[in-house]
Amino acid sequence: MPGFEYRAQDRKGRPCKGVQEADSPRHARQLLREKGLLPSHVGAAKHLRVKGAVFALGTKLAPGELALLTLQLSTLIQAGLPLEESLRAVAAQSEKNRVSALLAAVRARVMEGHALATALGGFPRAFPELFRATIAAGERSGHLGHVLEQLAVYTEARQASRQRIQLALVYPMILMCASLAIVGFLLGYVVPDVVKIFVDSGQPLPPLTRGMILISDGVRSHGVIMLGVLSVLVLLGRWALVQPRLRLRWHALVLRLPLLGGVLRAMEAARFASTLAILGKSAVPLVDALEIAAAVIGNLTIRHRMHDVARSVREGGTLTQGLEQGGDIPPMMLHMIASGERAGELDRLLARAAEQQEKTLAARIALVVSLFEPVMLVLMGGVVLLIVMAILLPILSLNQLVS
Repeated sequence: MPGFEYRAQDRKGRPCKGVQEADSPRHARQLLREKGLLPSHVGAAKHLRVKGAVFALGTKLAPGELALLTLQLSTLIQAGLPLEESLRAVAAQSEKNRVSALLAAVRARVMEGHALATALGGFPRAFPELFRATIAAGERSGHLGHVLEQLAVYTEARQASRQRIQLALVYPMILMCASLAIVGFLLGYVVPDVVKIFVDSGQPLPPLTRGMILISDGVRSHGVIMLGVLSVLVLLGRWALVQPRLRLRWHALVLRLPLLGGVLRAMEAARFASTLAILGKSAVPLVDALEIAAAVIGNLTIRHRMHDVARSVREGGTLTQGLEQGGDIPPMMLHMIASGERAGELDRLLARAAEQQEKTLAARIALVVSLFEPVMLVLMGGVVLLIVMAILLPILSLNQLVS
């Protein structure tokens, strides 16, 4: 709840001042009169307002948090509660202070007379452009509660899809880290102690064993330096990806990679179709919806081509023609979109196309993960085999000398 600075007189005519929490200046005056004070000035408390605004401005909501508060707000609005009362109830319901402070800041802007979409626009880190544009369309159409419900379903679906991908990658990542740890342990501690016996014997060592000794010595002597160089390379890579030109080249290169490029293309296509569907259902104009859906795409190469699609539609072309020229949408999705345009049911068929693409994407991710696991096992087995052979070859040489 916002605070208001006041100057007033008490019942004995003595001047006093302070800060009163209230929904509005009028409400603050009413509360002061109930306390027996006669206010002469009531204004927004600047230090409290700035502190709360700065705190809320840096808040970023997780997809699950955004879906939850959207669903709660939709339920309250559809039940007939005014918007400001709904915002207050959702803020009070939240168990996290940062979410409560964010909603209180949004409610304060609504109480000042701003529309909900405009109030949310002051906090772009918490409420993305897609979210704000959809709510703005819902406010214009007078069906804000229904639009909020659709947004909640959309956000939950996006979060569920992201979690499925993350869970699919957990086991391969654990396997890769375990493989690196085991190989590092063998090279750093096991190989030197075992091979030392053959080095002291003075017998010539096989080339594989000498190479393994060099690698082992390098790991033990310069392991910290290697980690430092690797960290610097990672930082340089992150810096390079921040540069627009280098990032664009990297995104174009990733799309040409086997398997991974197809998965990323399918992922972006599903995201584009589902975003365009929710915007269309919310009565957002098609050209504006295309611009917003393009901004949601993560790959810069595909994003630029989708902006070209929006420009083509703005100039009078059809959506299907623009997407065919881009070449990023699978043929099945293109046929469904073309059917939707001809039948006047683009939103419904876009949603079905997005659902179908999500299923295809899940199958591709499962295929990539299923291939990654045996490849990692084979590579790890090959490295361990080389280490074992480096140890066994000197033993076989000694046995031959003895015999």
